[in-house]
Amino acid sequence: MKQKLSIVKIGGNVIEDAEGFEHVLGLFSKMEGNKILVHGGGRKATELGNKLGIESKMVNGRRITDADTLDIALMVYGGLVSKKIVAKLQALGTDAIGMSGADGDAIRAHKRPKKNVDFGLVGDVDTVNTYAIFKLLQAGFTPIFCALTHDGKGQMLNTNADTIAAEIAIAMSDQFETTLYYCFEKKGVLQDVNDENSVIRHIDSKGYDELLAYGIIADGMLPKMHNCFYALRNHVAKVCVGNSSMLEANNPDFTTLTL
Repeated sequence: MKQKLSIVKIGGNVIEDAEGFEHVLGLFSKMEGNKILVHGGGRKATELGNKLGIESKMVNGRRITDADTLDIALMVYGGLVSKKIVAKLQALGTDAIGMSGADGDAIRAHKRPKKNVDFGLVGDVDTVNTYAIFKLLQAGFTPIFCALTHDGKGQMLNTNADTIAAEIAIAMSDQFETTLYYCFEKKGVLQDVNDENSVIRHIDSKGYDELLAYGIIADGMLPKMHNCFYALRNHVAKVCVGNSSMLEANNPDFTTLTL
């Protein structure tokens, strides 16, 4: 029987909410067994960029990453946010270790090709070094991955944190029974975006297609749900979407996704 592995991705809105940030890290630290945390930090990167006079450029909700923007991402994701998370988890008794894709050659990517939009120094994942991650877990460390990868030739790349979480979950599913948690500010996937309590508790492939057809899943949820079902179709056991309370034992108020 495979060991279980929990992969929790927390978004920028969770990180920016000081109380919520402490809460989710407390819950994560109490999760038993093998676990990995993946985090973003886009709002903090935008804030620092504005202070330095470097304007954020977005297309369809995705960041254009030039050389200056990448430097800010390295500072914020790999430094400021990563080390705050690691320090807080150490205080909670979790032996965390901050990682980018370059550390231990954990995640290699290639620069996204120019199509209709040139996203700049943005990476699309090629490989996940499952051996390196497995050895960290085996040694009792909890890896904390930020939204950065590398191309193996010395170039760092800004990479979507939801995608990194999905790619790690898929890669580790050969060795582990893997559950992927996408933790954001909503309770789950909502039937009505204006009603915070209209959580859809379970969505399978057929239900997903219907929700897309009726426009219930739209806007910012589209890429997140794409990553969810991409993971499920590639042998991730289960994907959960909701706020930090879904990490509490016996809390049913979130969305579980299965094939």
